[in-house]
Amino acid sequence: MLLAHFGFLGHDAAHRQIFASGRANDRAALVVGTLVSGMSLAWWNSKHNRHHAAPNHIDRDPDIDPTVLHWYPTGSVRRSRLARFLRQRQGWWFFPLLTVEGVNLHVQAFRTVLGRTPGRRRWAEIALLAVRWGGYLAVLLMVLQPGRAVVFLGVQLAVVGVYLGCCFAPNHKGMPVLPADAELDFLRRQVLTSRNVIGNRLTTLAMGGLNHQIEHHPFPGMPRPNLSRAQSITRPFCADHGLAYTETTLRRSYGIVIRHLNQVGLRAAVPFQCPLVAALRPRT
Repeated sequence: MLLAHFGFLGHDAAHRQIFASGRANDRAALVVGTLVSGMSLAWWNSKHNRHHAAPNHIDRDPDIDPTVLHWYPTGSVRRSRLARFLRQRQGWWFFPLLTVEGVNLHVQAFRTVLGRTPGRRRWAEIALLAVRWGGYLAVLLMVLQPGRAVVFLGVQLAVVGVYLGCCFAPNHKGMPVLPADAELDFLRRQVLTSRNVIGNRLTTLAMGGLNHQIEHHPFPGMPRPNLSRAQSITRPFCADHGLAYTETTLRRSYGIVIRHLNQVGLRAAVPFQCPLVAALRPRT
């Protein structure tokens, strides 16, 4: 969980929320995100910037690309009976699948830095990842027997995956998904696809400030402590302009995510239609 919170700090630094200097933020993101958490800053910036530019937008937001889970109906059904069975109940597999998300994050880091496309900080990231994993594995083998070291690493990666998934999923999953050809203004694009999580200071701490997602998306460079303060401005502004300001508890958000995945699985063969875009489309 401590490593996950270093990841949150890397997220904040990548958004340039911490320091006034862009260079200082980049260095901080490399230290806490790559050296400590073991994630590639180049991979994260590319993926996360595309997500912020078009949240829940098909073919634009990589966070909803169809992989093991499908976040919107694709109009295609797999022939295998087992595949159909799993797809129709994919919501129930969401949390178990998060146990391997930690491994996936590290795999994506190495695929990025060792890939053919050169990055601006490629060699710096390679060096930091080598130091991180070399030092981490060395410490494990120094204090634990090899078998226990493997188990410890497996549990740590599983906990990181579940924890991060439980913090990121409530933000957009189960909110409206925009078709590839949809065109919305910036405010609607950011607000209508985001969800806030109601809670206390412990909730904010546990989620790394990501529970104020509606405020974070229009103002990605706003420091985390100010997001709750901006809520007193954002909520009435949305009400005055007829924009749905969605917020719910953390527990209910998980139920929404599971139901959404199961509904998508049951409608896998139905062509995707977005009720949000239909409601906003001007009548002729």
